[in-house]
Amino acid sequence: MTTVRKDPGGFAAALAAGPVVLDGGLSAQLAAQGCDLSGALWSARLLLDDPGQLVAAHRAFFEAGAQVATSASYQASRAGFAGRGAGAAKADRLLALSVELARLAAEETSSRLGDGRARWVAASVGPYGAVLADGSEYRGHYGFSARELTAFHRPRLEVLAAAGPDVLAVETVPDLLEASVLAECVRGLGVPVWFSFGAADGLTRGGEPLAEAFALVADVPEVVAVGVNCCAPQEVSSAVRLAVEVTGRPAVAYPNSGEGWNARAHDWAGAATFDPGEAPGWVAAGAQLVGGCCRVGPDRIAAVAAALGG
Repeated sequence: MTTVRKDPGGFAAALAAGPVVLDGGLSAQLAAQGCDLSGALWSARLLLDDPGQLVAAHRAFFEAGAQVATSASYQASRAGFAGRGAGAAKADRLLALSVELARLAAEETSSRLGDGRARWVAASVGPYGAVLADGSEYRGHYGFSARELTAFHRPRLEVLAAAGPDVLAVETVPDLLEASVLAECVRGLGVPVWFSFGAADGLTRGGEPLAEAFALVADVPEVVAVGVNCCAPQEVSSAVRLAVEVTGRPAVAYPNSGEGWNARAHDWAGAATFDPGEAPGWVAAGAQLVGGCCRVGPDRIAAVAAALGG
């Protein structure tokens, strides 16, 4: 296994120089590689069963022009791995492994291409609803208290931060309560953080004003960017402008393909509307981290990179 390094200063400098191209939907690439993601652990299952597939998927995005690989920890948790017989110590090791695999892909790509390009690792931190594997992250408001959410999030955040990512990607946050809990949990971790919210019709997935969500995380010193992900592409421009206005920080934007997720059928429906040609407009609105989320593959990330001059 590769030696894990942490270079938060380097990532912050890259962000300031931006724009930085993010990867796309890890699960879509894994499915394209023939992986079965039907279980509750989703892509995190491969941390146990076939980690080489994760390295290959990260590498595919890097080779397409992405500068950041997002780890396979979005749906990973102690509770989830317990269902596969893994105790807390092993679950924590698997969380750390997700960061190491993304780093290995970065180093392999840099070695193969020899282009001297910096490549970064973002440790994915999904909301509690992601662990339920029932689409709850698109609703929020689980009926949990702040204390219960803190008990879930804090241990895995500490493990992921200690694993040496360049940034923590706190993503698809659905509501204000979970945002406030996560904001407190990342304080003092010593790793840059971006916060991105699920959004629909200018609101969080929980139906609250995006401006309030952005404001909740704006005063956390570790937060280097705020924005939206896993939303329809048409939500991005207005959300990015609002995020910059409210927080004074760069924005992050990585929408899904535009298709809709049917949690009951565990499938996508509708037309894809993700247009890489819109990426320069997102940057003009204030986004410095730009990529794709669900169903956005390496081909579209390559087009995003090209549109941004990469």
